[in-house]
Amino acid sequence: MNCIIIDDEPLAREEMKALVEEVSNLEILGTFSNAQTALEYLKSHTVDLIFLDIQMPMVTGLEFAKRIPGQSLIVFTTAYPQHALKSYQLDAIDYLLKPIEKSRLEKAILKATTYLGLLSDETEKSTVETNNEDYLVIKSDRRFHRIAFGDIRYIEGLKDYVVIYTKTNKLITAMNLKNIHQKVPAGIFMRVSKSYVINRNFIDSFDHHTIYLGETEIPLGEVFKKEFFNKYASGSFNTEGT
Repeated sequence: MNCIIIDDEPLAREEMKALVEEVSNLEILGTFSNAQTALEYLKSHTVDLIFLDIQMPMVTGLEFAKRIPGQSLIVFTTAYPQHALKSYQLDAIDYLLKPIEKSRLEKAILKATTYLGLLSDETEKSTVETNNEDYLVIKSDRRFHRIAFGDIRYIEGLKDYVVIYTKTNKLITAMNLKNIHQKVPAGIFMRVSKSYVINRNFIDSFDHHTIYLGETEIPLGEVFKKEFFNKYASGSFNTEGT
């Protein structure tokens, strides 16, 4: 897997490059000081992963992310925690808060590697065949599998696919998040950001920005925050749709 680094600060670029080389086997194709030169490079090169600074002059990382061609995955880097939720609205797979910790960088790279594997042409893509009040029926590898709703921890939107995370497995399905949300019971599942639908039964805790499902951190989007807190405060989340 290869990557590029985009940051307007020379020292930040060098530190990021050294960290990536220290914790991974990623091939670093280049480093760039601004979005425009990086965009020109992307027009003629295939890049798997982009480490993208948010706060840059002229064109910010958030603006640049909307223009990135192809299937390149994005990990935002920022010194400002308030940018984190905005990054998820642009289908970024992760964000790293400066100064970047090695363990967080390793986690982000592992996530990117997993996603690229799921999205590869060699990976079997499942399809949702039907659903009832208790389960989804998914076709994968020429077989039909029954996935109980109670076993689904959360569902993540990833470009033109969704990834269904169960207690023991994950399945990539050719369907957008809105459509699969309509196939799962509203009394159990809730949309909490542009990229995530969660099973309420797996929620361990939450704050104003993040929902915790065990060791999994799910961002709570601003658009969905009011509904989420209202349902928990009123208790309606427990009974709606049942």
